[in-house]
Amino acid sequence: MKKIVSHKLSWLIVLLAIVVFNILAYAFHVKLDLTKEKRYTINNNTKNLLKQLEANIEITVFLTGNLPSGFQKLANSTDDFLHLIKETNNSKIKFEFKDASDVMEDGDRKYEDTLKAMGANAINLSIQIKQGQQIQTIYPYAIIKYKNNISLVSLYTGNKRVLSQSEINSAEAMLEYQFTKAIDDITKSEKPLIAYSYANGELTDARTYDLLQAIQPQYNLFTFNINARPAIPDTFKVLMIVKPSLQFTEDEKLKIDQYLMRGGKVICFIDNLNAEQDSLRLKPELIAYDRNLNLTDLFFKYGIRINTDLVMDLQCDFMPFGVGGSKEKSQFEFLHWNYYPLFESKNNHPINKNLGLIAGRFVNSIDTVKAEGITKTILLSTSDNSRKLGTPALISLNENRNTPEDVLFNQKNIPTAVLLEGNFKSLYKNRISQLQADSLTKLGAPYLPESIGNAKLIVVADGDMVLNDVSQKQGPLPIGVNLYTLGSQYEYQFANRDFLLNCLEYLTGNEALMATRNKDIVLRLLDSKKIETEKSFWQINNIAVPILLVVLCGFIYQYWRRKKYAA
Repeated sequence: MKKIVSHKLSWLIVLLAIVVFNILAYAFHVKLDLTKEKRYTINNNTKNLLKQLEANIEITVFLTGNLPSGFQKLANSTDDFLHLIKETNNSKIKFEFKDASDVMEDGDRKYEDTLKAMGANAINLSIQIKQGQQIQTIYPYAIIKYKNNISLVSLYTGNKRVLSQSEINSAEAMLEYQFTKAIDDITKSEKPLIAYSYANGELTDARTYDLLQAIQPQYNLFTFNINARPAIPDTFKVLMIVKPSLQFTEDEKLKIDQYLMRGGKVICFIDNLNAEQDSLRLKPELIAYDRNLNLTDLFFKYGIRINTDLVMDLQCDFMPFGVGGSKEKSQFEFLHWNYYPLFESKNNHPINKNLGLIAGRFVNSIDTVKAEGITKTILLSTSDNSRKLGTPALISLNENRNTPEDVLFNQKNIPTAVLLEGNFKSLYKNRISQLQADSLTKLGAPYLPESIGNAKLIVVADGDMVLNDVSQKQGPLPIGVNLYTLGSQYEYQFANRDFLLNCLEYLTGNEALMATRNKDIVLRLLDSKKIETEKSFWQINNIAVPILLVVLCGFIYQYWRRKKYAA
C-alpha cells in the first residue's frame, strides 16, 4: 500500500513540476543563440528603440501564399525575426502576414494598390505547376504603421529576375537593419537637415527626381547657394555636392573648408572629366577633358586626389550598339560598355555592407595621399580586370566592334570612392588674410586651422552615380536603372540608391543603426567529396544509431524495473 501511495505521490510531484515549469517558461523567455553569427540575437540599440515606443506599431508583411522556396525561406526568417522583436515589447508590437491582393480594412482598395503608390515594385516569377508554367506576382515588402505615419520596408533588394541563395541570405541578414531603419524613421520627431549645393552648376532638373524621393522621407533637404551665403550653417548635418560643372572660387572653398573644420560632414559626387553619354548620340566619338573644378588642392590636403582619367572595367553594364540593318530598321545588339563599370562591394564598412552591384558611368580613379590624423576607407573599387585611360581620352562607339583585349585590363582594386574621417587640417592655414579672418569672427564662426569634433568627408569620383535617367515615355526612372537597357533582358536596378542612403546615415551620426548592417548569415555548404566518400557511414549513423539507442534505453528500463520490484 505504501509503495502505491509513494508511486502516486511521485507522479503528482512530477506533474506539479511540469505545470510550474510551463508557467515560468511562459512568464520568462530565455533563449540561447548558439549560432556563430548570432542570427537569432537582436542588437541592443534595436532593443532600446523598441522599448521606447510611445504607441502601438502595426506591421503587415506580404510574403505569404504558395511562394518559391527562396522566398518561403525569407518569409519564415521574417516571421522568426518579428516574433523576436515582439518579445522585446509585446504589448506595443503587432504583426500579421497578408496577401497583397487582399482588400484593405477600409474596403476601398487592395493592399497592392497602396504598395504601388508607395513605390513598391512587384517581382514576377515563372513557377512550374501541373498545367505548365504560371506567372506569380510577389511583393517582398512590409508596411509599418505608427500613430498617423506609414512606412514601406523592402525585404528583398536582389535581382528581380533570377533568385540566388546568396541574395536570399543577404536579405535575411538585412532584416534587422531594414525594420530598425523603418521604425527609427517613422518614430523620430525631427529629421536631420541636409544642404544640397547648387552654386557651381550642380544639377537640379529631372535627373535629381529620385534622389529627392530617396532623401526626403528621412531628411529635410534644402537647396543651398554657397556663393550667395557668407558661411555654411552648422545646423546642416551634411553638405551634398553632386556633379558640379563650374569652377569653385577660393571663397567657396574656404566656406567648405571651415564647415568641415567645425565638425561638418560633406559628401561629394564629382566628375573630374567632361564626358557625357548623350554626346555620343550626335557623333560616334568624343574627347573627355578636364572640367578644371579647382578642387584638387582642397582634396589633396585632406588625403586624396581625383585623377583626370577614366576607369574601364570588364565587369560592366550593357549598352545597345548598331550591328547592321537599314536606316529605316536598324539592328542592335547589347554589348558590354567598359566605361560603365559595376562595383562589387568589398563589405569592409557598414556603408557598403551587404550591398549589391553599384553602377558607375565615366568614373575617375582616386589616389590616396599622406595626411596625418586622417583615416581612409575605400568604399568602392574596381574588379580584378580593369584599367585606366589617361587624358585626353578618346571615347568611341567603334571600340565595341571588337572584343576588348583582356590583357590590357591588368589592374585591380582601383579606388573610386573613399571615406575620410579624423582630424582634418585646413587648406588655408597660414594663408588666410586678416580681412577674411575678421569677417569669419563677425559671423560668429572664427577661423579654425584644424577640425573640431568628428569631421567626415566622402568623395565619389562619379557624378552620375546618384542621378536618374529620364525616359520620354515613363519620365524619371529609379536611381541605378540604365535607360539604354530599359525593357530588355538586361534591365536591372543597381544598388546606387542604397549606397547613397547608407552614406547619409553614416554621416548624420546614426552609427547605432548602421551597426545592425554588420550581421552576416553564412552559407555552410556540405563538402561534396566527403559526401561521396562517407555516404554509407552517415546513412548508418542517421538510421541505425537512433534505433539502437531506443532499444538500449528500453533494455535499461526493463532491467531497472525488474530489479526494483523483484522483492
